[in-house]
Amino acid sequence: MSYLVLARKYRPQKFEDVVQQDHVTQTLTNAISAGRVAHAILFSGPRGTGKTTIARLLAKAMNCEKGPTPSPCNACRSCREITAGSAVDVFEIDGASNNSVDQIRELRENIKYKPAYSSFKIYIIDEVHMLSVAAFNALLKTLEEPPAHVMFIFATTEPHKIPITILSRCQRHDLRRIDIQAIVDHMARLCKMEDVDISTEGLSIIAREAGGCMRDALSLLDQVMACADDSMTDDALLDLLGVIDRRIIFDLARATLEGDVPELLEILDRVYGHGHDLKKLYADLVEHFRNLLVVKLGKRVDTLVDLPVHEIEWMQRDVGTVSGAFLSQLFDLLAREEASVRLSAQTKLAVETVFLRLFQIKPALSIDELISKLDLLRQELPLSLTSSPGPSVPGDAPHGGLTTSAGSAPVLKEDPAAGQPGSVNEDRTGFGRPACHEPVRAESAPSAEPPDRRPPPAELPKHSAPFAYDPGRSLDENWQKLTASISNQHPALAASLKRTRAKSLNDHKFVLEVTGTGFSANMVRRKKNIAILTKVCHEFFNRKVEVVVETGSDPDEGKMQKSGHDQALKKEAFNHPLVKDAMDVFQGQIVDVKLISEVNK
Repeated sequence: MSYLVLARKYRPQKFEDVVQQDHVTQTLTNAISAGRVAHAILFSGPRGTGKTTIARLLAKAMNCEKGPTPSPCNACRSCREITAGSAVDVFEIDGASNNSVDQIRELRENIKYKPAYSSFKIYIIDEVHMLSVAAFNALLKTLEEPPAHVMFIFATTEPHKIPITILSRCQRHDLRRIDIQAIVDHMARLCKMEDVDISTEGLSIIAREAGGCMRDALSLLDQVMACADDSMTDDALLDLLGVIDRRIIFDLARATLEGDVPELLEILDRVYGHGHDLKKLYADLVEHFRNLLVVKLGKRVDTLVDLPVHEIEWMQRDVGTVSGAFLSQLFDLLAREEASVRLSAQTKLAVETVFLRLFQIKPALSIDELISKLDLLRQELPLSLTSSPGPSVPGDAPHGGLTTSAGSAPVLKEDPAAGQPGSVNEDRTGFGRPACHEPVRAESAPSAEPPDRRPPPAELPKHSAPFAYDPGRSLDENWQKLTASISNQHPALAASLKRTRAKSLNDHKFVLEVTGTGFSANMVRRKKNIAILTKVCHEFFNRKVEVVVETGSDPDEGKMQKSGHDQALKKEAFNHPLVKDAMDVFQGQIVDVKLISEVNK
């Protein structure tokens, strides 16, 4: 056939033409220039990333008439024959079909002869991991000390299957998967040379399906070019390759984040109706939510998300108002359910079930956010009560209502129907009961006196204890006053101080002792809580003091340990073989087990 596929037609002929394997080509270039090329080299990596291509380039660089040179001329006899695959001094061997020990023995016999006209006799063994154990063992000595005119170049996709004795005799170079953007740029150059018009979006679809493999990408591009005349639309390309449109992935993710169940089910049904593989769709969605989470974190997005720039911009728009914790919840559920979808006989039903479970997840808040919101709510609550509009004169309230005024407690106004059946102040026993749990003052019945001669309502008692340290009181009493103030301003911290007592106080240090488990002490020692305590203590003692938190022993812990020990002794006595024998002999029954310490009490 006269037609050459793109992977063969545009195979790189120089080290500089190899796409995104600079860490290998640069090392080989430097080694050739310095005359430090190893006699045995192993190239490993995913399929279609350039292992055999680099092996041929290395052979060409070593046998070029101008060489060894890092820039072969591609014009001499050796370069032309290696390019055509007909060089008599370069042997390309398939390890899968030449894996027996007899074939390796034949190779050992042939390497002793000098090359025909080149500088080196080079053996390129592809998929070398397919050799048998006996073949590897037969190659050991020759690989370690070959003749000066012999080079071995191995290529494999599974280096872990090669014996360590072989690996230790080779200089290993690991090739990487090729980025989507690098594949797109390379295919764009080839399309320009082939005079075919395919959009960048279409090339991105091909590159994504290739999975980091340049040869797969060029094979798909060959298929697309065969179908297209001069240009190919994105929709026609999707139909040709049977690929799900990336916009569908984004629409599904957006419907999930917005909680739009009908939209999501309609998209799934449309994808299923087109005959697409829902398992592949689900795998793409798991990867998409992983990328959304990485984009939300906002660190090293360019390196951690292998996607075109415009798709990363779409993701940044979609996760703008979504919390990272919520995205983490969604991704965790999708990843955990991947096996159930992959192994399900009814894939559509399994995928719909997973998404319906996703809609039951509510965005989660961190503990710190919850505590901050509770503190803020408590600080705003008294202001809203005191500033709420309402009648300030008791007579203005409706019958049976509550009247409030700034600085006064709620006052219950009597209802003329109080005591009558069905009134709000009448219980089933016939006795009146208050309408709220707060202390209230019931007004007397309406009198004949004019409203302006009624006695004014009694004032509430005011707090007499100031917020300050009282040297005349004990340290515990001052600590109780201090914790009462903290509970009003910082209820979350007050909850952690329940098992805390004031141990000592001097001019510069205030020592607190936290009993119980270490959890309470760790909560009090938090940087935020220590800052609050330091500020409050400065106001309370009217001087700067250092707050020190120590962990003390819990008096109840010893009792619990002793109780557990006593129970263990009683259980051991109950299960003793002599006790069981006595019960069998006397047909008795154990009523109780008492310890000697309990009897002596």
